[in-house]
Amino acid sequence: MYYNPDGVMIGLEVHVQLNKLKTKVFCGCTTDYHNDPPNSHVCPVCLGLPGSMPVINKKAVEAAIKVGLALNCKVEELTQFYRKNYYYPDLPKGFQITQYEFPISSGGYIMIEGEDGEHRVGITRAHMEEDPGRLVHEGTIDKSKYTFIDYNRSGMALLEIVSEPDMRSPKEARRYLDKLRNIVEYLDVFDGNLEGALRVDANISIMGGQRAEIKNITSHKGAERALLYEIVRQKNVLRRGGVVVQETRHFDEAREITISMRTKEEAHDYRYFPEPDLVPLKISGWAPAIKETLPELPDARRMRFVEQYGITDDQAKSLTGEHEWAEYYERVLKMYEDEYGEKINTKFAAAWINDYLKGEINYRRMNLTLKTSGRSYDMMHIEYTVAILRKVLLKEITDDAGVVVYRKLFDDPKGGDYYRPVRNTADTAENYIMKTLEEKGLLKVEGDIVSTAAEEAIKENPQAVADFKAGKEKALNSIVGAVMKKTKGRADARNVREVLMGMMK
Repeated sequence: MYYNPDGVMIGLEVHVQLNKLKTKVFCGCTTDYHNDPPNSHVCPVCLGLPGSMPVINKKAVEAAIKVGLALNCKVEELTQFYRKNYYYPDLPKGFQITQYEFPISSGGYIMIEGEDGEHRVGITRAHMEEDPGRLVHEGTIDKSKYTFIDYNRSGMALLEIVSEPDMRSPKEARRYLDKLRNIVEYLDVFDGNLEGALRVDANISIMGGQRAEIKNITSHKGAERALLYEIVRQKNVLRRGGVVVQETRHFDEAREITISMRTKEEAHDYRYFPEPDLVPLKISGWAPAIKETLPELPDARRMRFVEQYGITDDQAKSLTGEHEWAEYYERVLKMYEDEYGEKINTKFAAAWINDYLKGEINYRRMNLTLKTSGRSYDMMHIEYTVAILRKVLLKEITDDAGVVVYRKLFDDPKGGDYYRPVRNTADTAENYIMKTLEEKGLLKVEGDIVSTAAEEAIKENPQAVADFKAGKEKALNSIVGAVMKKTKGRADARNVREVLMGMMK
């Protein structure tokens, strides 16, 4: 049982933008605005002009139901939109169309990896609303000289997912966000790489005190850091004998601080009342058909990977933790079999993709998928991964040589689709790999070259040889290292060990 010494209680309100819809939630404006000039995708409805009438996007309702089902929620029989009245420059009509007493779904949960094993986080509700516009501050929010307003984002379909205060540490909050994002990406209703795709309001209290809310956090790492900061701040206030008041704070991710903004509003401050231009929706009959369309979700896919491919649970968690990586792994397995007429060692493929390819992409702070001109590409096309795996398995190249090829591909300024191999020509993945390694002097060496290097290393390291013969097996590592240095890393380390042990019998 996890001991929570500070009595930390964290609940998150996560605004998920349903940005894979083609149009906004109440009008026909396109959702594909991210690379276009400000205020170029607007109309009277999303600008809130007098006399404009909203019309509900049915696809948005279906997407929201899909998310509710994936979060183990009950889809309500009836849902209704309300007006949430408040003034802010990014909300030109002075109110937001949202849901209040009749959310689209409620009473669900997510299982996360908690501080003491698997941990259940309750979902209070998930409700639909429209996104306001975007404020662009010149400088930081508290010292900005002026602010621009871009209404391209105004009217985008949002789903606000409200958790119970079940998280007991900032680390659990971050894992919850990771899991939630993973689920909605699997559902193909959300692209988390777009600006404004996911925003977090974090509520936290310690030692049974009143809660504070940190608003407008746009990254999972930022949420964890903001909560860590707020725990320290509240503890310091209580230590000085003060009272932590219920307030709203803003997290400035550029400076990683929270700034006090105002006392938190209550529901009555917003003067909710039913939206008169939108009729209530009876949606209980929609759920069964939508449930049939749900894809395999992360937990189910993880268990299948373990059972079907025999990989470890840790490997499966890493691969299924992001939808694009799970897809990539299975596509590699299929292409390998199609290309070479035999199945690959699934554990070897999982280890390689997790340790080498994923490690390289994370180090470069890249995504596996490159999106450009409305199309998506693998940043590392599977033809290269399949060819590298083949050559490593056949011991034609070393693991390190395979990583060198990856780095060459990533470092090329053209990148993207440029390196997609063309079948049945000289420009195949295998030819490219060998050409790259030849240019860098990294083609694998074996036979007489390895034997000669081994003989020299044995003569030059008599103490290590004596220690090895005396039963100190670790002494062999230094001799192996000497051989690898002589061959400039081009020898296979396992083969070197076998050669050395044969010579020192």
